[in-house]
Amino acid sequence: MTRETNTRLADLFGLAGWSKGELARLVNRQAAAMGHPQLATDTSRVRRWIDMGERPRDPVPKVLAALFTERLGRVVTIEDLGLGRRGRAGRGQSSEKLSWPPERTAAVLTEFTGMDLMLNRRGLVGAGAALAAGSAISSAMHDWLHHDPVLATDAPRMDDPLRVEPAGLDRYEATPVGSMEVEALERSVQVFRVWDASRGGGLQRKAVVGQLNEVGGMLEYRHPEHLQRRLWGVAANLAVLAGWMSHDVGLEPTAQKYFLIAAHAAREGGDRPRAGEALSRAARQKVHLNKPDEALDLMALAKKGAGDEALPRTRAMLCTVEAWAQASMGRGQAMRRTLGEAEELFVADKGDVPPPDWMQMFDEADLHGMQALAYRTLAEHDPSAAAVAQQHARRALELRAGTVQQRSMIFDYISMASACFIGGEPEQADTFARMALSTIKENSSHRTWDRLREMYRLTGKYSGYATIADLREELERVLPKAPGRARKGTLPV
Repeated sequence: MTRETNTRLADLFGLAGWSKGELARLVNRQAAAMGHPQLATDTSRVRRWIDMGERPRDPVPKVLAALFTERLGRVVTIEDLGLGRRGRAGRGQSSEKLSWPPERTAAVLTEFTGMDLMLNRRGLVGAGAALAAGSAISSAMHDWLHHDPVLATDAPRMDDPLRVEPAGLDRYEATPVGSMEVEALERSVQVFRVWDASRGGGLQRKAVVGQLNEVGGMLEYRHPEHLQRRLWGVAANLAVLAGWMSHDVGLEPTAQKYFLIAAHAAREGGDRPRAGEALSRAARQKVHLNKPDEALDLMALAKKGAGDEALPRTRAMLCTVEAWAQASMGRGQAMRRTLGEAEELFVADKGDVPPPDWMQMFDEADLHGMQALAYRTLAEHDPSAAAVAQQHARRALELRAGTVQQRSMIFDYISMASACFIGGEPEQADTFARMALSTIKENSSHRTWDRLREMYRLTGKYSGYATIADLREELERVLPKAPGRARKGTLPV
């Protein structure tokens, strides 16, 4: 007991709107439903949890997490409630919840995915939650990322005091898996990844989260080191996908949590480049939310954390994300220098070392697509950059012809159209805007609509043109209602 107010729990308790007596009754009812009928909580005990920082005994923390998750319509973990075994309950929680001891990663993964699945209401997960600042993530994870992981290779840890059962009514019994099962999981990641690139993250997000939850249960058992590392790799890949799909449909706090889980999982498997790439996803999300300065904090950590073993192509990809953040801040010289480095690194990759499966989507087309995005973003500050953006967008579209990367092609069409509007070529812009419109309805990505909404803003200058007036009317008919968050003058990823 700290005898200090548990401010995390107090804040969430205030948001939930319960009385202390109501919460006590709900805890007893939920505990019974979860297989703990002997639990008996009263008002005075709830008061001690909140006002005096007393940590309730298990299973109360996970019961409270389930109750607050359901009440607030977003994932609330034990750490969010200030009830983690190794965390403090007071203020200063911005960095504490971003990192956790290595043996806790599987438990956090399983708990968070279980909560996400329990909600079963896509669009509400993450509502009302705040994203941690990029600088807070960097501070919390810097030292952790730079130490080599130690993977136990002995029997399963059944007496681990940090072990957390998955949230919900069922209990997952950790059991061993073999190489064939791991190989099947690795193939499933490929299927999910191709689907995401083609149709966006909305349709398969829950399936990915469910698969990740299963893998978290498998990781509760300590397998031989070679299998354990592969399982951590599967967990990292699925967590990145879950984060990217959540970001794709606007579930931003949930997405950030998955990116951090992915970095931890990759790190547990000894794959520092994968951990760096996961953090670069969080950086792209930050630029999307008009926080490029925080994105640069994350990219500094991602590039350093990826280590010397990162292939040139991986480092090239990281450079493109950094350049996009620089472009968002109007730093044209720095952006051009960083993109030049990306091109040199990409060419330097001779292909003699096969790229990891998570890098196979970053090819020459994606390099040009990211360059188009960076130059188009810079064109908001320096219109002369629009012509270069058009060159890269055109090349990206040529290279993507006949591929399944429909979402990326939509982004390229919109980058091209936007650059044409900024560059004073409305007729050409109209052509590419209509190409985007012809396919965007088949995609579940909210980000494509975000990008289209930004392009619509650029059409205002040419509303006197008959063709552009028609385009504006069509856009007004098909664009979904704008989300609540404002992104004035920014271009989402």
